[in-house]
Amino acid sequence: MTQPLPFPSSVEWRVADAPVDYPTALADMEARAATIHDGQATERVWLLEHPPLYTAGTSADPAELIDPRFPVHDAGRGGRYTYHGPGQRIGYLNIDLRERGKDVRNFVHHLEGWMIAALADLDIAARRAEGRIGIWTDDRDGREAKIGALGIRVRRWVTLHGFSINVDPDLSHFGGIVPCGISDYPVTSIAALGRDASMAALDAALKAHFPAFLSRLARCGAGVEQCGTDR
Repeated sequence: MTQPLPFPSSVEWRVADAPVDYPTALADMEARAATIHDGQATERVWLLEHPPLYTAGTSADPAELIDPRFPVHDAGRGGRYTYHGPGQRIGYLNIDLRERGKDVRNFVHHLEGWMIAALADLDIAARRAEGRIGIWTDDRDGREAKIGALGIRVRRWVTLHGFSINVDPDLSHFGGIVPCGISDYPVTSIAALGRDASMAALDAALKAHFPAFLSRLARCGAGVEQCGTDR
């Protein structure tokens, strides 16, 4: 049996105990990225929730904002419109890619793998989908449905933004947008699938698989293995 890797002491693992205002989180994340680049702070994973809101990525199409019932924020990340709100786990990642291959595609690939591995611990068979952004699974009716989203920005080789996983949000709130520009598939959540919908259970799974995620980035950056080739 493979022994789990130790959690890296060089990375801060932070979990917010109350919803965080989006502009506050964005400013904090950008400041942290700058200090990491300058060698004045450690890398960080920040897990949190937001009050209900929509964010617009750099490829957002105004036609996909159907009903702006919540505040809309320009995010500066890649991607289109997405929803954030209570019951959804947000993970903001400030990871330094300078020693990990400087390969954004590889980072996204292994980030997807990390999310998939964590969901597997909650008995959810999640996967990538060819030609579609995000993390997918089958809902109770057998339809392919989106359970997680990703949006990344890299500034001076330090990452910003990250991912979201639907734990137990109000799924009707996604109706105000075309999530990530994909209208042909529904959105689901851990709770809607009848699994353990505690935020703590997901956080524990994410933390357990984080060292392996970081190790894969390091091996790719060092040229030990090919990176992101099975995407």
